[in-house]
Amino acid sequence: MISTRTIVTALICLVLFSTGSAIAEEPAAAKPNPALLDPSLATEKAPDLFRVKMETTAGEFIIEVHREWAPLGAGRFYNLVKIGYFSDVAFFRVLAGFMAQAGFHGNPAVSKVWLNSRIKDDPVKQSNTAGMVTFAMGGPDTRSAQIFVNYGDNSYLDASGFSPFGKVVEGFESVKELYSGYGEGHPNGKGPGQGKIYRQGNSYLKVEFPELDYITKATVID
Repeated sequence: MISTRTIVTALICLVLFSTGSAIAEEPAAAKPNPALLDPSLATEKAPDLFRVKMETTAGEFIIEVHREWAPLGAGRFYNLVKIGYFSDVAFFRVLAGFMAQAGFHGNPAVSKVWLNSRIKDDPVKQSNTAGMVTFAMGGPDTRSAQIFVNYGDNSYLDASGFSPFGKVVEGFESVKELYSGYGEGHPNGKGPGQGKIYRQGNSYLKVEFPELDYITKATVID
């Protein structure tokens, strides 16, 4: 006859075994990539040609990047995507007929290190026409993490050194669906002020500009 003590012991072992299995199977929480706070860790050479899928709250689109068009810009974009920089990043400046701009990280600490990590200019080899993707800049050699998608023929930007590194090859209709109702940013318009985004990140944008669309995820797909 099996004793009561034996049965209880067996039940306890079964519970511990089941619990241990459950714990072992539970996925660990993903840790932020250390390169988010240290750009020196993100210097991988970009492939000659690659595509990035941008998943956004307005739909998906795909950017095809050609390193020969703008080697430094393509390399910077490749590394930003690879480290997960563009997760939960707002299109904070969307001007109908002109362009859609994104690049402030939701965490101000991340924005600070990356927006102050600048790359030199690339010669302009492609024109800023509809669908072309380019880094924003505030003068020579100031490109960092801000990108924009041209909505129309903005070829006049070429002479100012804006060098496209890629083009939207699928899903351009999703880009056109990005919310543009806030218009130009403060102080020239009613949209978000870049100084406040830099200092406060998404805590500012999501409260005061709730209609903005966001990049939820960016992935190198080939």
